[in-house]
Amino acid sequence: MPVDPELRSLDIDIPAQPEALVRLSLLLADDEINLDAAAQLIESDMALAAAVLKAVNSSMYGLKGRVQTVMQAVQYLGMREVAAITFEMGLRAAFPPNKLLEPVWQRAARRGLLMGRMGQFLGVDAWAAHSAGLFEECGKAVLLRHASDHYGAMLRAAPDDVDLRTLERAGFGVSHDALGAALCESWGLGAPSVASVRHHVSVQAGEPFPPQLPRPAVLALSAVAHILMQSPEQLEDVVARVAPQVPLDETLLLRAARKVSEQLAGREAAATQH
Repeated sequence: MPVDPELRSLDIDIPAQPEALVRLSLLLADDEINLDAAAQLIESDMALAAAVLKAVNSSMYGLKGRVQTVMQAVQYLGMREVAAITFEMGLRAAFPPNKLLEPVWQRAARRGLLMGRMGQFLGVDAWAAHSAGLFEECGKAVLLRHASDHYGAMLRAAPDDVDLRTLERAGFGVSHDALGAALCESWGLGAPSVASVRHHVSVQAGEPFPPQLPRPAVLALSAVAHILMQSPEQLEDVVARVAPQVPLDETLLLRAARKVSEQLAGREAAATQH
């Protein structure tokens, strides 16, 4: 998909989607996904497969037994979550290692899981939600690769993403939410995921939803996941603010948020005890 024309004049490169993810996207587009073919595709890239298995066996997923193959991971978690983990690992691999990115990737994994599972609970597009959560902060990786020292100082100085966005626009002429949306478009993510990445900072800051968004419930799940991760005591207030704008049933959204959050916390606690 074309990159925003306003970004063309900027000397900031957006990494190309890895070939394995291009082919995986094509498989996921089928109405009936060939699970064997998808698992074999992931396993054909040894580094990617190893990263996926390491992630699946982490405490975040709380599996009782150790998973040895990608197909086993699919059987335990389902194709959506394994595909999302694969995209997460591919996204990480597209950028040089940087200690400032580790918190970004950790938040991405948790946010994607929260949004995907809430989406599944609510009948919202779970793949779009999971993808949006994974890619929400990827624009920060783009800027950090572009200007490591300058942008690293911005990341350290900004108390939150609203202030960070102001610094980014002053320093680079573009903010990480716009860059992240451009990366999502170039990697072929769907319009709801792109819109969520583009507008997440504004909505999380309390601004109203932009009009005519494709499947705005995905963006609502972003706001809910954000508050679960940052200030869970404010969950009811955020749900009351975003649910009517989508619209989603406020009670169901609150129930989904609490259920998924408790589920993940419980699995992680159980995994650390083994």
